Amino acid sequence: MLERDLGVDARARGNEVRLVGDATQVELARKVLEELYGVVRSGGELRTRDVRQAVRMVTEEPDVNLSEVYEDVLSSVGGRRRIKAKNVNQRRYIEAMRKSDVVFAVGPAGTGKTYLAMAMAIAALNRHEVSRVVLTRPAVEAGEKLGFLPGSMAEKVDPYLRPLYDALSEMMPFEKSARLMERGVIEVAPLAFMRGRTLNDSFVILDEAQNTTHEQMKMLLTRLGFDSKAVITGDITQIDLPAEKRSGLVDATNILADVEGIEFLYFSEKDVVRHPLVQSIIVAYERHEAESKNGRAEDAPAQKAARQVTNSKDE
Repeated sequence: MLERDLGVDARARGNEVRLVGDATQVELARKVLEELYGVVRSGGELRTRDVRQAVRMVTEEPDVNLSEVYEDVLSSVGGRRRIKAKNVNQRRYIEAMRKSDVVFAVGPAGTGKTYLAMAMAIAALNRHEVSRVVLTRPAVEAGEKLGFLPGSMAEKVDPYLRPLYDALSEMMPFEKSARLMERGVIEVAPLAFMRGRTLNDSFVILDEAQNTTHEQMKMLLTRLGFDSKAVITGDITQIDLPAEKRSGLVDATNILADVEGIEFLYFSEKDVVRHPLVQSIIVAYERHEAESKNGRAEDAPAQKAARQVTNSKDE
């Protein structure tokens, strides 16, 4: 992987590795190997994707300390596996959630926005920093009408909340989460159910925030009570609202950018920690959408001229 990604020749013999190639690339490869060795020596595990992420992080930030990035920062979650940051931006995200009461995480799918927010919420609950965790998201139709689905309203909106249940199931055993949900310690509900409430001593996560309206976003943010935190996650490239509706997430990034105590984290396709192809898929779609917009912009003058010619002929 070092040879492919950094263009060096890596020759391993016994406990020695010889790196040959361009001096700058060799230095990056050495940094990657030494940093990864430090992670293993401190008890961390390495997978193929970790090496790929390490190459990217060291290339972008040569002074990065991977041991600090990969530190087991969420040991108090109590789940079945260690939860840690996978890259520099995720580490910054975790630190932002620790120090700020309201955090916006904006970026594409697969960057760990919701998963890490969930982990921070459960850790805060286990440490008795909050007495309740509230997980919510807007139930926005994306191609299908809820009214045509069978079942009660609760059953209709449940599929929209499924990603939150999935993340929760990785944080704690099903029996424990079910018990906490019965007692109201953990609440998973559509955004519409938040209206009129005051959320004291709570860790609130609003997922898929790009599908909130301006009014819904304002409503959720003004629900926060004493000793509460809120994490808002979303991807502004995947808005499912009708064209005439403004995205509450887009508005919030503009309106609240200078408000003290609110922090914004922006992820890109480079931060995706899912299957490696997901990064390529995101880049391909972004390129296609940019080309489509440019094509429409270039076509506009021609279409205007064509209309003028048609009108003159008609006259």
